[in-house]
Amino acid sequence: MSILKKRQLKELNNDDLVKRLQELKLELAKERAQIAIGGSPSNTGRVGQTRRTIAKLITEKNKRRL
Repeated sequence: MSILKKRQLKELNNDDLVKRLQELKLELAKERAQIAIGGSPSNTGRVGQTRRTIAKLITEKNKRRL
């Protein structure tokens, strides 16, 4: 899953936005589980990037709702 920029978020429709949000949440859960088991993640900065992208998606979703 790629990290999205604001411009890319605005181009997505609502269904795609929700789909990306679910995919990123699943990816974040997998990364956190890998860390909890004691393994080292393949990319250490990926968790932070994923969290920020999820926040961007939620913000865009809330903007559209208003």
